[in-house]
Amino acid sequence: MHGIHSIPSIVILSAVSLACLTAQTRRASDAEVDRVHRSALLIDTHNDVTSETVKGLDIGPLRQQGHTDLVRLKQGGVGAVFFAAYVSGTYAQGNRAANRAMEMIDTIRHDIVGRHPTDFELALTADGIAAARKKGRIAALIGIEGGHAIEDSLRLLRNFHALGVRYMTLTHNNSNHWADSAGDANKPNNGLSGFGREVVREMNRLGMMVDISHASDKTFYDVLEASTVPPFASHSSCRSLANIPRNMTDAMITALGKKGGLVQINFGCEFLNQKSAETSTWANPKIAEGLRQRANAQAAGEKARAELLKKLTSEADAKMARATLEDAVAHIDRVVKLAGIDTVGIGSDYDGVGCVPVGLEDVSKFPALTRALLEKGYSPADVHKIYGGNLLRLMREAEKAAR
Repeated sequence: MHGIHSIPSIVILSAVSLACLTAQTRRASDAEVDRVHRSALLIDTHNDVTSETVKGLDIGPLRQQGHTDLVRLKQGGVGAVFFAAYVSGTYAQGNRAANRAMEMIDTIRHDIVGRHPTDFELALTADGIAAARKKGRIAALIGIEGGHAIEDSLRLLRNFHALGVRYMTLTHNNSNHWADSAGDANKPNNGLSGFGREVVREMNRLGMMVDISHASDKTFYDVLEASTVPPFASHSSCRSLANIPRNMTDAMITALGKKGGLVQINFGCEFLNQKSAETSTWANPKIAEGLRQRANAQAAGEKARAELLKKLTSEADAKMARATLEDAVAHIDRVVKLAGIDTVGIGSDYDGVGCVPVGLEDVSKFPALTRALLEKGYSPADVHKIYGGNLLRLMREAEKAAR
């Protein structure tokens, strides 16, 4: 599919990487954890705090709610963040999706970077991320979440790229007119349509990374075939460990690795832990349907039912099983075992998920993940790849193909 990786990455499992899968756990000193963490360029490829900044939240001060603010980003040693320009599927009705995408792009450029110019720097390239790092700033990048944002127009896609968008998630939980979603039972396009292939080719030409998180399995395989640049999953995990449609099967992960793509591990509890998925109102349709029936039976009138359903859902989610830091490490391990150390990264989905793991409660907790990886047997070089090296390589491949 592309000529950059003549040897499939699944074959290039270094002795160090293989060792980390079987090594006995060891104790890492605080000094070692600090040294490795500070030297790594940590790039999180999916953060949804933008859904709050667009409503007026200042990302600067420490806040009691949510997972992300500038104080905790610095505590967590985060070097770069792809902020999500998330466009809900509801905006697809009445051609309001592009307008919403513009608002979300603006909140990244204006409310995050513009409001805190000495702390954040807008990055458009892999070199731009490195340049921000040298100045002691956090690189802010833009990824559109939901391909319906382009309203079936390559002209809009090009305009979004001009405004700084460097990846697009082809679908959200809804299928659009040219790509099917994992969250849609109907699958109207049978994967990627002819126009969908044009979208992928134009993204390749622009140097915009193709994100297959949220896409249906068939869409994923169609993208692998259509894209001349390795695609990636900006915020997905392993279906063999947590069986939800949003996660990737072992076969998908292996195929993605062979193409040089990436799986960026999602920290949502349901993505990491099977018990979490089974007890979640979002991931388990039976629980959600049971709550709907209760609300309908106990409340009269649409507004009262909606309020009761919200209360019942909140109560149910408070009781759901929590994932742990160890679960996140297990997903990283799984990808490494299947496709090699060059195929995995971090796409936390902080502020886009309700439940996050014990030990990874917010963006300040990344040093705990560094400790866990080192104690699992990963080398500092491995940690550097997982945290940002792999993503920088993929960005450079996209940029090179565009040139």
